[in-house]
Amino acid sequence: MAALTTLVAAKSRWGFWKCYGRLRLDGQLWNHKRLWRVYCQLRLNLPRRTKKRVPLRLRHPLTVMPQPKTVWAVDFMSDTLYGGRRFRTLNIFDEGVREGLAIEVDTSLSAERVIRVLEQVVAWRGRPQALRLDNGPELLAERFLTWCAEWGIELRYIQPGKQNQHAFIERFNRTYRTEVLNASVFESLEQVREISGEWLQSYNEERPHDAFAGMPPAAYRAQLEVTSPPKTTAT
Repeated sequence: MAALTTLVAAKSRWGFWKCYGRLRLDGQLWNHKRLWRVYCQLRLNLPRRTKKRVPLRLRHPLTVMPQPKTVWAVDFMSDTLYGGRRFRTLNIFDEGVREGLAIEVDTSLSAERVIRVLEQVVAWRGRPQALRLDNGPELLAERFLTWCAEWGIELRYIQPGKQNQHAFIERFNRTYRTEVLNASVFESLEQVREISGEWLQSYNEERPHDAFAGMPPAAYRAQLEVTSPPKTTAT
C-alpha cells in the first residue's frame, strides 16, 4: 500500500474517505474494507496533533445552482508570521462548483486591492452573477460598490453575525486554516503566498469533494462545461 502511505504523507490532514476517494480517482480500485484494515494497521486512524487556534464554527447548507459564475463568496482571514507581523488573506470562492478562485496575501488589503484581484479573476474566469460578502469596510467602500454596479454584479450581504449565511466559504476557510495556516510557521509573506498557491491548486484539482461524488472541484466544473457550455453574454 505504498500509494496510501505516500498520499497520507503528502496530505496529512485528509481523513480515510478523502484518501480512499483520491486513490480511486488515481485508478487504485481497492475495496474500501481492505483499505480501511491497512489504514488501521498503519495507525493512521488515530487522532493527529494539531494546533487549535480558533473554535470551529457551525455551518449550515445553502442552496445554490450547481453552475460556475453564479455566486462567488468573498471573505477575509488573518494570521501572523513567525516574528509577530500580522497579515490578511482575501479569499474568493465559487459556491456553485466549490472551487477556490484566489487567495491574496498581504499586510493590508484595501477596497482597491479587492477590486484588482476580482478584475484578475474575472479576466481569467468570467463575470459572476453575484457576490456573497460580509459587511467589512473594504466591501462597503464607495469605490467597490461603483465597480460592482458597473459590471452588473449583484451584491448579497450577509446579516451581521450570521456567518451561517456564508457557509460555503466558511468551510473552505476552515480547511485552509487547518491545512495551511495552522500547519505551518511562516517567516515571510512570500512563503505564505507560495504555500497557499500550492494548496489552492491541490484543493481544486486533487481533493475529492463529497458534493460531487468524490470529484475534485476543477474536474466537476470541466464536466459541466462539456455538458452545458456557457452561453455568450454581453458585458
